[in-house]
Amino acid sequence: MRTQRAMSAPSLQRRAYRLIILLGLVSLFGDISYEGVRGVTGPYLALLGASAVAVGLVAGLGEFAGYALRTASGYLADRLRLHWLLTVVGYGLIATLPLLALVHRWELAAALIVLERLGKALRTPSRDAILSHAASQVGRGKGFGIHEALDQLGALIGPVIFAVALTFDGEAGYRLGFGLLTIPAILAIVILVLAWRQEPEPESLESVTPRVNRPTEASGSRRLSGPFWRYTLFTALTTLGFVPFALLSYHVEQTGRFSPPLIPLLYAVAMGVDGGIALIAGWGYDRFGLRTLAAVPICIALGTAAALQSTTGFIITGVVVWGIAMGLVETTMRAAVGELSAPSARGLAYGVFNTVFGTAWLAGGAVLGYLYEQLGSRGTIGATLVLEIAALLLFWGLGVARAHASYRAQSVS
Repeated sequence: MRTQRAMSAPSLQRRAYRLIILLGLVSLFGDISYEGVRGVTGPYLALLGASAVAVGLVAGLGEFAGYALRTASGYLADRLRLHWLLTVVGYGLIATLPLLALVHRWELAAALIVLERLGKALRTPSRDAILSHAASQVGRGKGFGIHEALDQLGALIGPVIFAVALTFDGEAGYRLGFGLLTIPAILAIVILVLAWRQEPEPESLESVTPRVNRPTEASGSRRLSGPFWRYTLFTALTTLGFVPFALLSYHVEQTGRFSPPLIPLLYAVAMGVDGGIALIAGWGYDRFGLRTLAAVPICIALGTAAALQSTTGFIITGVVVWGIAMGLVETTMRAAVGELSAPSARGLAYGVFNTVFGTAWLAGGAVLGYLYEQLGSRGTIGATLVLEIAALLLFWGLGVARAHASYRAQSVS
């Protein structure tokens, strides 16, 4: 029997930490590739002839592609127990990014960016489900915080590589930077396969030792809870006003305040802040629950208002605050889904949540890009402020944090 084969609690925690760190390293190397590209998406598409609307649309469409299929992939992973396989295939599609060095039309570049995002749709629900099982042994906020910190270390390194490439070769440095991304992509796959071999049944980490904040099987089966849907609605409205960094970098280039090699470094700063805040956000979540998310709309509004100015100081400040908001989103929002869903429907829950998130990201990216082109930065700032104030009112009006606390209490084993 599984319980007879189970190790002691300390051994389970060691296994959990090992899996969390291995998955973190996979994300680290994967993000060296992806985030290295993401930091220059706006300027590179502009170099190939794309407009502000096109940049915003590609950014939104890429994120949408990375989220829209997650409900299906999450359900498939739960139904057929394909979590590891879908994770490996999804990370394999990162190999499309070096091909950006070969294209000369922004439409083709956009297609490759979207294709890589489809890989993210395959891998993320399964990876997060695997991670949530391990995190149940150490605290979900802490587990996702460790993973996010490693993830963002990769997001910091990637833009630095591009900045160096652009410094040495100017516009030709784009192709050099894209070519260098092959190495970390291969390392990500190797480490992922190692993690699979060491922990082929990660759900055993959660089922052996129940946690007090784990939903019982009776509370979930295949149904998603009311608190989950309230939480998802708040997330959607918040994301609508979250300006994608591609549009921010497009604005920065238009101001002329930063040379092309420095723009990737701005993204590196944002990712560094994101990773630095992750552990703090994870600790705050384990201690205070979803109340910590009230800071997200505030940070998005303030970060956008500052980053879309035309002075160097405001832009840097805005990028830092944008990174704080992203750190909260990537840590706390992901951790909560694991608590608001039953283990048997974990992949589906992450898939549904991220599909809604991606739909809002697409709509927000396109609309905010259009407003920027038609009304300039003031129009974009105004729209963001309205949306984030509405999200904050919704957060308290629907009692999202209270619903989460109540659901936690009902889930005590």
